[in-house]
Amino acid sequence: MILERIDEQLPGALLDRHDFRGDVTAVVAKDRYLETVDLAFKEGFQQLMDLTAVDWPERDLDGRLVRFDVVLHLLNLATQARLRLKVRLAEHEALPSITGRFHSADWAEREVFDLFGISFDGHPNLSRLLTWEDFPGHALRKDFPLDGGDPFCMADSTAPYTH
Repeated sequence: MILERIDEQLPGALLDRHDFRGDVTAVVAKDRYLETVDLAFKEGFQQLMDLTAVDWPERDLDGRLVRFDVVLHLLNLATQARLRLKVRLAEHEALPSITGRFHSADWAEREVFDLFGISFDGHPNLSRLLTWEDFPGHALRKDFPLDGGDPFCMADSTAPYTH
């Protein structure tokens, strides 16, 4: 199984894991992210199905405020096995880009940057993808106004949302 191979070859890389009805998920240490993605690729998980994020405002894990999970869904084309990798990030933390390993990560990382404000170091063109360049804020953050607000007024310093 892939999680055992990761444990053997990258001790300490996996912080948590679960396997429910073939749904294999692992939480990866941020500093071991690239190594883990590379090993999964070498083990046959060569299709990046999705890269997204989840906003958990004010989540405290072991005394550390962790706001985001960056989530990768990988597919092994030979066996059809799926693997979900999660990396927990605090506000303003960045992850290394995986565009060098998966070309499809280009747009996925840009989407996460645009909608959540998470940066990817080494990305070849980390710019907004779905909103315009001076759009105020990030629309999928849980503190973004539920009614969407008026983006033109939100740029005003009196607006409730701050970037």
